[in-house]
Amino acid sequence: MTELTAYKFEPKVNPSREFLEIASDFSNPLDIVRESISNSFDAKAKNIYILFEIASIKGRKKLKITIRDDGEGMNEEGINSFFDLGNSSRRNIKDTDTTLIGEKGHGTKIYFNSDIVNVITGHNDKEYTALMLEPLSALYDNKLPVIDVTIQNKEFKGTYIEILGYNNDERSIFTHEKIKDHIYWFTKFGSFENIFDENCPYSDIKIHLKGLDRDEVEILTFGHVFPEESEDLDTLLEKHLSDAPDFFVKKLTYDGTLEKFPDIEFQAVFYIEGNKAKQKYNPMVRRSGYKAPLGAYKVQERYGIWLCKDFIPVQRKNDWITKKGSEYTKFHAFFNCQDLKLTANRGSLDNTPSEILEAIENKVVSIYHDIIESSYWEDLEYLEQNSHAFQSEKKEEKNYEMRKKHILQNKVAMYNEHILREPRQEHGVFALYHTLDILKPDFFPFEIVDYDTHAGIDVLARLRKGSVSLEKDALFFVEFKHILKNSFNHSFRRLYGIVCFKTELKNNDTVVDAFGTKRTFRCYPKDEHTPYTQYFLEAERISHKIEVIVLEEYLYERLNLKFSKQKF
Repeated sequence: MTELTAYKFEPKVNPSREFLEIASDFSNPLDIVRESISNSFDAKAKNIYILFEIASIKGRKKLKITIRDDGEGMNEEGINSFFDLGNSSRRNIKDTDTTLIGEKGHGTKIYFNSDIVNVITGHNDKEYTALMLEPLSALYDNKLPVIDVTIQNKEFKGTYIEILGYNNDERSIFTHEKIKDHIYWFTKFGSFENIFDENCPYSDIKIHLKGLDRDEVEILTFGHVFPEESEDLDTLLEKHLSDAPDFFVKKLTYDGTLEKFPDIEFQAVFYIEGNKAKQKYNPMVRRSGYKAPLGAYKVQERYGIWLCKDFIPVQRKNDWITKKGSEYTKFHAFFNCQDLKLTANRGSLDNTPSEILEAIENKVVSIYHDIIESSYWEDLEYLEQNSHAFQSEKKEEKNYEMRKKHILQNKVAMYNEHILREPRQEHGVFALYHTLDILKPDFFPFEIVDYDTHAGIDVLARLRKGSVSLEKDALFFVEFKHILKNSFNHSFRRLYGIVCFKTELKNNDTVVDAFGTKRTFRCYPKDEHTPYTQYFLEAERISHKIEVIVLEEYLYERLNLKFSKQKF
């Protein structure tokens, strides 16, 4: 008979590995700002100081971050939970006025990516100082860092945190405008809940910020930054003409519960915004002719529809409303739901039950369809349609003024009472040649058999003297150029000649064709046999010379035609 044995056990956790994994899970070093702000909000602080500077420690430059607030501070339990993993002292606190953010007990572990963390805090007339040295080194050695805590009977208001050597002292990311942008987009301080609550308890909170590239502190006021709604359509068109759609702004708000989940509430704000409206309030948006701060981004890299928890954006879901294209960039939208379940680093919604996420997607899509079928979307389309008309008119006006300017500067020559205009482009050279070929037959040494610009080489020609046959070996290419330069974008093979108006080449200059073949530009002055200057592209050991007709000289020397400004 087989003897049956049984036993029970509790699975073990390697605490140092867990701490190291959580501390390393925050991919964006700026998340330290988000976590410090969340803690200060939970502590009901009114003033938060976030200062970045470089300190000299034993002759070495170290990144120093100072975080200070005037909140409630921490007692011994709070200090312990600050450094513990998954043991938030706020998890069981019920606050009727505000929503507590720090519930997982993971956020402050981002501080472990440092050399030194020093925390000073106060509670009930006691001051607590907690010092943690080389936490990462300990974790990599499979040990837990030790925190030295001292307690004094003295009053200390709020919490002071000093962090040295954070992020391996890599400091390029901590510029003032980049930190500020992160605060207003990805922290509790940039919350949009004041849109839904006129008595929002956070409205009087201030952040005193200084990035590494600033000497002075800037005081920031609470709330995500949105543009003002735009004026009526006629005013927009009158004021901005073809740019009117880019200045269009409309604010739409929604709140309620999810279909199939009447107990789950949401709040959403959808701003329809043009790009120039974005540029007015957001200095981090890249644009032509603008030197953006470090860390700037394109509109398509930031805007669209964000899902939020605690009114903090977590993840964009632009694919819910647009499968291709960039229509989502017209939206500056946030959808908040407290039933979203986040990963430990708040970087993703992957822990949210699929049925809840599907209900949220259905609500977002429903709002989107309501918007694009609304009169507000019609207003935007009306502006875009009128904008196209303005743009066409603007282009025509610009083209007219440009051509008028060219005409006033244009040079002409008279031949047999016919006006010949100096060409500005390649097709103008061909037009000049064609006119002369009609007015003075046999003036050029070849006649055109075929003209086709799509073929790459302009014309197929044959010599006027010699064979009259249209056999293949009697046909040659002739290329037309406005100005002949050292680089030639076709092949020299089968090329009889080049007709240009001017040339930048000098005698003995090298010209290279599209296949790297080289020829030398030769100049032969006029003499008793040839009453005009001749130019050829020649190559050693190749008898065929490519004739170059420089029209400006050719016409002057043969017909005494000189181009000069036209009088009006």
